[in-house]
Amino acid sequence: MPEQNNNFACLSGNYLAFYNAIKHAYPDIKIVSNCDASSKPLDHPADLYEYHTYPHDARSMFNNAQVFDNTPRNGPKAFVSEYALIGEEQAKLGTLLGAVSEAGFLIGLERNSDHVAMASYAPLFVNANDRKWNPDAIVFNANKVYGTPSYWVQYMFRESSKGATFLESQLQTTDPTSLAASAILCQNPQNNKTSLKIKVANMRSDQVNIKISVEGYATSNLTESTITVLTSINALDENTFSDPKKVVPKRSPFQRAGKEMNFIIPPISLTVFDLL
Repeated sequence: MPEQNNNFACLSGNYLAFYNAIKHAYPDIKIVSNCDASSKPLDHPADLYEYHTYPHDARSMFNNAQVFDNTPRNGPKAFVSEYALIGEEQAKLGTLLGAVSEAGFLIGLERNSDHVAMASYAPLFVNANDRKWNPDAIVFNANKVYGTPSYWVQYMFRESSKGATFLESQLQTTDPTSLAASAILCQNPQNNKTSLKIKVANMRSDQVNIKISVEGYATSNLTESTITVLTSINALDENTFSDPKKVVPKRSPFQRAGKEMNFIIPPISLTVFDLL
């Protein structure tokens, strides 16, 4: 598999014949091209194009968030079919560092959600007794299972794919290669309550003191606002069968919610503010 922002070989072959026949018989079916259109237009019709990335360096993964910022919006939309930080040095079997670098990438996908139609971490499952690829999101054997830190990042982004509204926001920082943030409005399907979710991914090895200013949104229930943090003592910490919750999100009340908020973001972490 490729290591960086490259797709499998872009093959045309009989593509147009299949495309025309399928569209004629089933016009509602969406056709995905395996050719990357993030930096240059396709030379053939498609509804979606496939994009995947497997960097070895966490900084490259984190900063790949900008890949779709300048992609033209008048062509097919992107299907980010595979992404993950890989490599024995930083990713291993699924480290906190890898997960936070992927969180930065996902924040970029949120920012470009008008163009990115779908995204999927790859691979999703692995049998611990038959590993052929590392890392993976969910690890299992005959009687146990655990999620890697990358799985928990997916969990913390779960509302982003359920009709959320991406909000314009501005991150003022002198270190944009290490800090990323986004804001969305989403509705809880169980109680129909609307919440403002602010995500902050910090790749720095030290904590960051941030100030959050919110305009046009008033918190209605401070007692129910929460903060969820994914971090650990060591950037290369991993979950295992013997310690499946070493790196998991920790949720706590956030009663300082308001229009102006100050908070210390831990080093190597993903933080989600959930303001009701």
